[in-house]
Amino acid sequence: MYGMDLQELEQVTRLDEWIAEGGVVVLSGAGLSTDSGIPDYRGPSGSARRGTPMTYQTFTSDPVARTRYWARSHLGWRTIGTARPNDGHAAVARWQRLGLLSGLITQNVDGLHQAAGARDVVELHGNLARIVCLDCGELTARTELERRLTEANPDFSAVAASINPDGDVELDDAELAGFTVVACRSCDGVLKPDVVYFGETVPADRVSSAFSLVEAARTLLVLGSSLTVMSGRRFVLRAVREGIRVAIVNRGVTRGEPYADLVVDAPLGVVLPNLATAPVRHGYRLEI
Repeated sequence: MYGMDLQELEQVTRLDEWIAEGGVVVLSGAGLSTDSGIPDYRGPSGSARRGTPMTYQTFTSDPVARTRYWARSHLGWRTIGTARPNDGHAAVARWQRLGLLSGLITQNVDGLHQAAGARDVVELHGNLARIVCLDCGELTARTELERRLTEANPDFSAVAASINPDGDVELDDAELAGFTVVACRSCDGVLKPDVVYFGETVPADRVSSAFSLVEAARTLLVLGSSLTVMSGRRFVLRAVREGIRVAIVNRGVTRGEPYADLVVDAPLGVVLPNLATAPVRHGYRLEI
């Protein structure tokens, strides 16, 4: 069991009280999914030091880069597509069932919140389980695309060395030779995961919905995000501006610490399942 000192226990107890009060908006990042086998970007299992991520401009303008992406993503889906929610996801879904959450925003694209039973998730960066045609806009299931890619590449036997949170993997270019990319079945257009690439902007309606949730919250609770990029940190800044308290549970350094009322540096899979349980909400001692 993860050991905490007295100060850490006091922080967790305080956080437990805030969650039990309700009106919590959760903002989750890649660190929440590490216990499901998906590495984060900048934490202990981080992949930020690896290759440069695909940008929207490169994906749409360079057929070779697009083929490289799909070959790597095809391998990465074997991990993303079979990942299962962990105890942290289950805890968040339970808080929602108890009526303690007023909103759930995620920067993740793995769909694990929904798989754990959460509803009405604002997926800032989309979801890898959906595929969009850039020409006609048709949305299709990733499972269908994976079946088509497998049929089009029966001899593709490359093995991924590592995987990133966006489903891309590290793979030597020599192993990409001959990989065939499939097109949209409706219009023969270019297919892309329905996620926000680097160089794209998050759809305005998602951002607006997220800001509205934050502004109506009693507590903004950040789970598993270093808040290094403005995509997530802007919601912390908005909460501070609106006088809404901010709590962060994350392993390692977070750029949100100067703005937070409470920071817990501890494993999410240990801390979160012990928060807002029935015994705690009725005055029993929190033990972690």
